[in-house]
Amino acid sequence: MTTVRESIDVNVPISTAYNQWTQFEEFPRFMEGVKSVTQQGETSLHWVAEVNGTTKEWDAQITEQIPDERVAWASVDGASNAGIVTFQRLDESTTRVDVEMEVEPEGAVESAGAAMGFVGRSVKDDLKRFKEFIEARGQETGAWRGEVGVR
Repeated sequence: MTTVRESIDVNVPISTAYNQWTQFEEFPRFMEGVKSVTQQGETSLHWVAEVNGTTKEWDAQITEQIPDERVAWASVDGASNAGIVTFQRLDESTTRVDVEMEVEPEGAVESAGAAMGFVGRSVKDDLKRFKEFIEARGQETGAWRGEVGVR
C-alpha cells in the first residue's frame, strides 16, 4: 500500500468546503483522471477513472461522514483504496483540507509510479484544483449534511 498525505488551505468557510466535498459527482471538475463518480444511495459511490492510460472502475463505501469535520471511505471492489478527508476551521473564511489516502498499486507500472511519488503529486494537484474551483465559485454546488458511521 502507498500512503499519501496532502493538505491545502482554501479561502472559504468550513461549511462551504465541506459541502462541496460531499458533491462527489462534481469530482471530475477538479480531479484529473476521474471520468465519473456516480452516487448510488447515501453511502455508495461508483468511480470511473483513467490511470496510466487504463480505465479503472471501483465501488466505494462512505464509512464515516460528520458535517464540517470529515468524510472517510474504503473501496469495496475494483481498485483498492481508502482514505479520509478532514476539514479544519482556521478562521471565519479559511479552511484547511487534509487528505490521507491508501492506494494499492496494480502491476509494475503503477508500483513504479507510486514509488516515484506520482500518487502524492496527483492528490496535491487535485487539491490545488479544488481550491481554485471552490474559491472561484465562492459557494458550493450543493450539500449533503447527513451523518454516516456516527453513534
